[in-house]
Amino acid sequence: MDIFEALLQSHQRQRATCARLLSGIGDHEERRQAFDELKAEMAAHETAEERTFYVPLIEHDDTVDPARHGISEHHEMDEMVEDLDKAEEGSSGWLETVGKLVHKVEHHLKEEEEKFFPEAKKVLSRERQQELGQLYVHEHERLYAKAEAEQ
Repeated sequence: MDIFEALLQSHQRQRATCARLLSGIGDHEERRQAFDELKAEMAAHETAEERTFYVPLIEHDDTVDPARHGISEHHEMDEMVEDLDKAEEGSSGWLETVGKLVHKVEHHLKEEEEKFFPEAKKVLSRERQQELGQLYVHEHERLYAKAEAEQ
């Protein structure tokens, strides 16, 4: 599995969990479970992606700016998750921030897939794409288990 296939699998999990979060917004238990799953997936995905995808791309002039932009968006989403953890779950402010987070996640994933992946494919050899995919999967699994254990 190459890096793009590995990232797309994680993107699909995030989209599905965001949809569950929004559809279960009135059900406290479903909302809590979906939010916890999204937090764990995002934490694992962001760190693994930065280490195994963005950092190698920073080395290339053509992809340094998009990589920095992606990392910046990760920080924005992390701040939203922190705000949600501090707010009263289910309150109007919490619900508003959930909506903003889901919108940001979807924007970020679409931007990566449509704009960033094509640029990255130009600078990463096929062999490097395979190597990074293996690294990503290993790192994601390790970090997801850690994130779940911390919840």
